[in-house]
Amino acid sequence: MLSMRDCLDYCDLTDDEVALIAEHEDIPDASAAQLACGLVQTPEGVLVLTHCMLDLVERADRDGDCEKAERARRLVARFMADHPLPH
Repeated sequence: MLSMRDCLDYCDLTDDEVALIAEHEDIPDASAAQLACGLVQTPEGVLVLTHCMLDLVERADRDGDCEKAERARRLVARFMADHPLPH
């Protein structure tokens, strides 16, 4: 059986990226990891994940949570660098 760490290593996601997805979807981290590992395999899925993460940045900005917004921005930037969208 694969551990969550195995899954994350396979799809090149960080714990923090999965935590953002879990927060956005309001699901446990393990479920978010499974979801993200599937989505990250296609350009369309990468786009979905990018939009989820950017949505959390917008929510944090709207709520005035500057620390959370900045942390999410850094995670989105890392995710986009690791999983660039095709032009």
